[in-house]
Order: sequence, then C-alpha cells, then structure tokens
Amino acid sequence: MTVSVKQYLKDNREQNLERLKRFLAIPSVSTTSSHKEDVLKAGEFVRDYLNEIGFEKVNLEETGGHPLVYAEWMGAEGAPTALFYGHYDVQPAEPLELWDSEPFQAEVRDERIFARGASDDKGQVFMHLAVFEAFMKTQGALPINVKVIIEGEEEIGSENLNPYLKNNLEKLAADFALVSDSGMVETGQPTMLYGLKGFTGLEVTLRGAKRDLHSGLYGGAVKNPAMALSQLLAGMKNEHEKVLIEGFYDGIEELDQEERDLMNAAPGEDYTRSLDIPETTPEDGFTVNEHLMARPTFEVNGIFGGYQGEGTKTIIPSEATAKLTCRLVPGQDPMIIQDLLVKHIEKHVPKGVHVSVKREPLSAKAYKVDPAHPLIQSAAESLSAAFGKETVFVRLGGSIPVVESFDQLFGIPVILLGFGTPEDNLHAPNESFPVNHFDLGMEVLVDYYAKAAKLN
Repeated sequence: MTVSVKQYLKDNREQNLERLKRFLAIPSVSTTSSHKEDVLKAGEFVRDYLNEIGFEKVNLEETGGHPLVYAEWMGAEGAPTALFYGHYDVQPAEPLELWDSEPFQAEVRDERIFARGASDDKGQVFMHLAVFEAFMKTQGALPINVKVIIEGEEEIGSENLNPYLKNNLEKLAADFALVSDSGMVETGQPTMLYGLKGFTGLEVTLRGAKRDLHSGLYGGAVKNPAMALSQLLAGMKNEHEKVLIEGFYDGIEELDQEERDLMNAAPGEDYTRSLDIPETTPEDGFTVNEHLMARPTFEVNGIFGGYQGEGTKTIIPSEATAKLTCRLVPGQDPMIIQDLLVKHIEKHVPKGVHVSVKREPLSAKAYKVDPAHPLIQSAAESLSAAFGKETVFVRLGGSIPVVESFDQLFGIPVILLGFGTPEDNLHAPNESFPVNHFDLGMEVLVDYYAKAAKLN
C-alpha cells in the first residue's frame, strides 16, 4: 500500500513544491496587526486544502484572536485516532536587508527552500497535508483516523488555544497527538524527540533613590541598585552551574545510566568552534548533552539600568532590572519555581534598595514520554528506514507549550516528529528547509501512519 502512496508523492513532487510556495507566499505574521488579513488567508489556504483532500467537518473556527483550522477524517473503523497539531502563522521577516532573497517569495537554492515559515512551521505542516492527499488519491482512505488542529497564534504564545482545547475535549479526543514543529540534531540524522523542558521566569527590579544621583556626592551613603542587583544575581547560581535557590531541585528524577547512554549517543555540536567560546560549562557531574536535555537551568536574559550612552556619566542609577528565566525538567512545577525565585529574592535582596517582581505569565511544565513506547519506536523505525541511519533519541532544551496542554488535558502520548535542522535559521533572516528532508520526511510520514494503524 505505502509503495503506491510514496510513488504518488514522487510523481507529484513539483506540484507539491509549487503549492507549498503559494502557502509560503502568504505573509501570515501573527504578531503584527497589519497582517491580520494575511493570517486569515493562510488559515483559508489550510482549510481549502483539507476540503480538497476529502476531510470532513472542516472549519475555520474563531478563537477571540486569529482563527484556527479544525478538520477530521474518521473513516478508519477500528484504527487509532491521531490528533495532528501545527501552526500556520510565522515570525516577522525583519530585518529585511539581511535576507538573500524575498522572505515571502520562496526560492530553492543550495538544496534548500528559503522563505519565512519554510521550516517553522508551514513547511512541516504542509508535508502532512500532502501525505494525507496522497493516501486519499491512491487508497481512497487514510490508514488511521485523523483530527487536525492548525492554529494561527503559536508565534504569539497561543493565548486562545488552551481555552479552545478545554471547551472541546470530547471533539478532540484521540489516542495520541502528533506534532511536527521541531527538528533533528543535524542534517540527515534521524532524531526522535521524547522530551521537552518546561519554562518559567520573572523580571526583578531594584530601586534606590527616586532619581539618578551624582556618584561623588552620594557614593558611600546610598546603595547602588546596579551593584545590588549584581550581588543578588551572583548568589543565585555558582560557578559550577549549580542553582542555589532553596528547593529548586526538589522532586527531580535522577538520571539513570541507561538514559545517560541514550543522550550521549546523540551527536553534539562543537560549541567551541561554532560559537567561538573557550569551553563548555555544563553542571558538575553531567555532560553537555545531559545538561542540555535533562537538567534544569537558571539564566539571566538581560540586565539594564543606569547610563548606556557613549563615554562616562558618573551616576548612581535609581534602578536596575534583570530578566530571569528557567528551563525546567519533569518533577518541577513552574508556579512553584516562580514562588521559590521570589522567596529567594526577597530573602537575599541587599539592604538599601526596594524590590519589585513581575512574574512571567506564560509558563509550561516539562514533558517526557517513555522512549520505549511503541508509538515512539515505530516512528524511530520509519525515520531510520527513510534516512538510512540509526535514529538517535533526545530530549530538547526548548519548550513547546501545546505539548504540555495535550499531556495535561488529554492524557495521551505526544509524538514529536520533526524534520528541521540546526541550519534552518528559525526566526532569523534566510530561514530555510532542506529539500531532501521535505522528500524523505514525507516518506517517513507515509510509513509511520501505516505503522500506527497496527498499534491499536
């Protein structure tokens, strides 16, 4: 069965690339109000394609923000049901002068397709749609039941997605979820992602005097908020990358040797070469891969306060601010971590300054699925068959909040089957996607959907 489906995709490769280019030509930038109609057009493109494929209950549904597309095909009696998620919105293309070609006029060169959204996430969404079409055109049916939800607000935090999911639990019920909004550890290396880190953070501001002060007239009498902030931050993590916030590591599962071996089998980037740094600095007792994938982090994302202009201005600034974020692992609750951060800050704030804290409203728990799960193993087999290499298993240091939502609301495994590469320039100028990943990735999907039908 899958041979004829794959042949159909090969025979229609150029047509599929041309249709993808039309999809990529829509500047569906969700963060900018001037592109509101373009976001709608991208949603209509997805809706119309699903209708053409033969899905049922195809709707462009209002959310309070940009609409999302819902559709389903439930004709595979006795087969499992997949909930496929993706997004059709994209990041702004600016700065435009750094693009080597027009960001919304897709161009194939150097064996890559260049355009905003080529990898994140239009290109990967389109691969699934093209595979659905190939099954329907050759077999008249899909091997499993599929519910599709493709939103238009992922790049701005998916504010309206969770309420929609909560209000449609029965309609969206499925046996597993499938998300292609991630990538591989390197080009051509099949990668099975089985975990994501969670996320939380806050902004802390220390205030001293009601105005900037002359450092000669007031230095020694008045606390400098910038110096106080530096002292506070220095006490939150030591030189061995150990976070010093009381209770931060409570509840974290220990890494067993089997999982350590799994993580360290994945090829790692040579950061000393690619980032021009003198050395890497993982937490003591852990390799770089282990820290990246399975240990929580505490980072200072930005510090600002005082004079920033050319030359010297001899002042004691009235205030200083730092933006802090943590990447979390299973066993950590983002709200509890926020509470611990605030408690630490209030306990250790240097004397002579006032402190205020603004909590990050968008947080997410970490996600992990057993890498031995049959749905994960089947996906790994499909990846290896298409790419001709053994699949490596990794946990990602980043966060995909919708994955936590699927886990918490539906209690189903989430299969993270991504085809992007580290060279894709996500969110940056010259975003691209390898054309051979487009071809091989669709082979993976054909094979995987057929395998999933036998796992019920």
